[in-house]
Amino acid sequence: MIRKLISRVFSGKKPKASRHEPAVIPVSSHGITRDRLSSGSRRVCETLQGHGFKAYVVGGAVRDLLIGADPKDFDIATDATPEEVRRAFRRSRIIGRRFQIVHVMMGQETLEVTTFRGMLDEKTKTDEHGRVLHDNVFGSHADDAARRDFTANALYYDPATEAVIDYHHGVGDLKQKTLRMIGEPRARYREDPVRMLRAVRLAAKLGLMIDPEAKKPIREMASLLENVPAARLFDEMLKLLTSGHSVKCITQLRNEGLHHGLLPLLDVILEQPMGEKFVMLSLKNTDDRIRQEKGVSPGFLFATLLWHEVLAHWEKLKAKGESKIPALYQAMDTVIDVQGEKLAITRRIAGDIKDIWALQPRFEARAGKRPYALLEQPRFRAGYDFLLLRAESGEIDMELADWWTRFQKVEGEERAEMLQPEQAGDKKPPPTSRSAPISATRRLPCAPPSAPWPICRKAASAVVPRSTGRPLSALPTSPISSTR
Repeated sequence: MIRKLISRVFSGKKPKASRHEPAVIPVSSHGITRDRLSSGSRRVCETLQGHGFKAYVVGGAVRDLLIGADPKDFDIATDATPEEVRRAFRRSRIIGRRFQIVHVMMGQETLEVTTFRGMLDEKTKTDEHGRVLHDNVFGSHADDAARRDFTANALYYDPATEAVIDYHHGVGDLKQKTLRMIGEPRARYREDPVRMLRAVRLAAKLGLMIDPEAKKPIREMASLLENVPAARLFDEMLKLLTSGHSVKCITQLRNEGLHHGLLPLLDVILEQPMGEKFVMLSLKNTDDRIRQEKGVSPGFLFATLLWHEVLAHWEKLKAKGESKIPALYQAMDTVIDVQGEKLAITRRIAGDIKDIWALQPRFEARAGKRPYALLEQPRFRAGYDFLLLRAESGEIDMELADWWTRFQKVEGEERAEMLQPEQAGDKKPPPTSRSAPISATRRLPCAPPSAPWPICRKAASAVVPRSTGRPLSALPTSPISSTR
């Protein structure tokens, strides 16, 4: 060893940086054929490779295919720069500030194409806590693999050869049901604190165990999440809540200490004792719908998460003497204004939330025409599902939910027989007649009751319409009457 070291020093040759050679796994071993990919991802890779670049399907899509799941989307990694990618595709655009990516549109499909990322150095722009702020540094294929967060996400699939390229033993970790961090976990969490949330979500979603070396620093480094932009936290939390394993994710986040001011949405879920059962029922319902491949509405999900805050404000306002419905709308506005900014809720989602909340008092009206009108509301189904959750959690009597369940199924006379008798307070008072502008003049005895206008020319000057305050003789004569 000493002789080799001396010979290197005196020969003037610098030792080469050790490069980890990737494992190239053939299709005969992993079983993923190119027809399992989306048509858009195949075309993007073929086009870039036709221009002389490297191009691979990367990350979560390869991981999901290996475990037998259907990928939600397909991302592409290449050695082409963003400008070179944009020139290769007519329907494409460059987006992103922290790290530029290219969106390539293929029919109805939008593919994210990223250039291989380079290794970080002392020139990399970070904040005082080490979070990377600017990352448009490009590198080699090996550099890109080393920059990815977990070994299970550092997998590349080449559609041309149908081979999986594995730099960090990701395939082996998936077989061992282990989620392992690439590099030193503390340094990687400082670069991007959102990786702590991602570790919890992926472990719950894929049924993996977080490697002890990656799990240990999470609790003590949780405060780094305070420096992450709210919109980015919102996106990650929405992925977590719609992962199909939200109940497990929430439980694990609590166990890891990722709450109490660090994640506003998580505080909302965990810090309401009276509503925790309601929220957990909602999350379980969301998980079931996702597993059944049914749609999930973010508006409905957030309506359930924030409902008990609305209830608390609503009760306070009613205790102060506010009327029931105006108090509800005031409570809705208060909660949306306070939580909307912290949770980065969009206006469209906020509108959906309010629609669901506003329908709840209307379910209590089961007399007259109101139940029929409620059935015609565009948001009736979402409001009804929300009502069922309230009943299942014990907030309201199950009898009300059962009544509406049956009212939807029956028709005709059977439906009419279900209606409850109207109470005195249920009937709307008749509209009060307001002063009509010109027809409500003081009639003179010479005008017959059917005449819309006084017909006595002699008395016309005495008639004063309330809308003008002038005698009729002073008003301009209409062209039609002047010709008669």
